[in-house]
Amino acid sequence: MKMPTQAIREEILAGGAISFARFMELALYCPETGYYESEKDTVGRAGDFITSISTGSLFGELLAVQFAGWLEELRIADCGLRIIEAGAHDGKLAADILCWLQTHRPKLFSEIEYGIIEPSARRQAWQRETLKAFASVRWFSHFHDSAIQRFNGILFSNELLDALPVRRLGWDAKAKRWFEWGVTLAGDKCVWCKMPTDDLPSSILHLPPSLLEVLPDGYILETSPAAENWWREAAKILARGKLLAIDYGFTANEQLSPARRNGTLRAYHRHHVADDLLAHPGEQDLTAHVNFSAIQKAGEEAGLTTEYFYTQPQFLTRILERAVVKKTFGRLNSKQVRQFQTLTHPEHLGRAFRVLVQSRG
Repeated sequence: MKMPTQAIREEILAGGAISFARFMELALYCPETGYYESEKDTVGRAGDFITSISTGSLFGELLAVQFAGWLEELRIADCGLRIIEAGAHDGKLAADILCWLQTHRPKLFSEIEYGIIEPSARRQAWQRETLKAFASVRWFSHFHDSAIQRFNGILFSNELLDALPVRRLGWDAKAKRWFEWGVTLAGDKCVWCKMPTDDLPSSILHLPPSLLEVLPDGYILETSPAAENWWREAAKILARGKLLAIDYGFTANEQLSPARRNGTLRAYHRHHVADDLLAHPGEQDLTAHVNFSAIQKAGEEAGLTTEYFYTQPQFLTRILERAVVKKTFGRLNSKQVRQFQTLTHPEHLGRAFRVLVQSRG
């Protein structure tokens, strides 16, 4: 079985240094042995990181409340409706959403199809086991699957875009130019190396000269063409409805901060930030904050309308307030209160998560 380290070594030995984006792709998604392929239980208190899903079922239930409202508006068009999730990991969030819809909106539940876009056969198997009680779930391996076509409904992801490969760009203050951080070998170790680059994204090409004059030497910015392309492809298959992303992220202006001179890339293992991003490929998570300005622009260029860009606390609080007024939700019990506090408190999951909602039609 080829380990990520072996695949990375072979690629570097065959063609020289690789970009960090390629390193990240192999470390996380190498078939059978990449981080997201080899470990099912990476989430939660026993895993490497906590997510909104691992706090309990309330997160999925609040999403279901919002999704039900959006879908009931689309129902007027008398068309088949879908919820499509991308990056469903083990299927727990899908189960929480479907359980709530089945209990509280049975008619709507019977009318919709829940789809999961999942290229990994291994992760599909985890999801099928979790969701075996729901006959309406379908799987697609990619956006171009002929069974998806253009659809009406909701396409969403939760903590997916931050795990897509990123380019790591550095600023050479003396030469007044950007370079790309790549990965090469020093004996048996993966180490950083500088690579020239001529294909800078427009967001970096158009940074004002006044800013570049004061930008510290070695300042790092990450860009994710993979995330922007993913969003464009998602927009293409949405005929009418909502495109939603929940993720760690900033606006472009927020990304340019003295506090982030080393970028936002992080490695996580057992709830601790690991010092070495290149160590033990396949054994630690790699993640970078999403540039939501770039994602929003990609969607608008694909014909979508931006409805709102919220923090997670704003998004979930608005859902809960409306649900209580409409009596969709009763008073939260003590367990749900603790979950809501974890989801929204700035010292927990409320600090860095943002929510982007765009629509068509």
